[in-house]
Amino acid sequence: MSAKYDELASITVCMGSSCFARGNGDNLEVIEQYLAENNVRARVELTGSRCEGLCAEGPNLIVNGRPFQKVDRGMLLDLLREVCPTTESTYE
Repeated sequence: MSAKYDELASITVCMGSSCFARGNGDNLEVIEQYLAENNVRARVELTGSRCEGLCAEGPNLIVNGRPFQKVDRGMLLDLLREVCPTTESTYE
């Protein structure tokens, strides 16, 4: 799933009420901050969706077409580092 610098990564954040309440509101902030602090915003297509239909498994994300459930901060940062690598990741 690793992305090259010339490839545009795709991240879809489920913003349905269950996923939002389970943590995707915070996850969205983490994503936006990571992209800004690492100057990689132009390499990511970040979108939101209303509901992925997996509410009990949330918070849900889709990264490069692959679904991820129960995404917490640690998992999210690992995913971001994989799909949007930087030479010097400053965000922890």
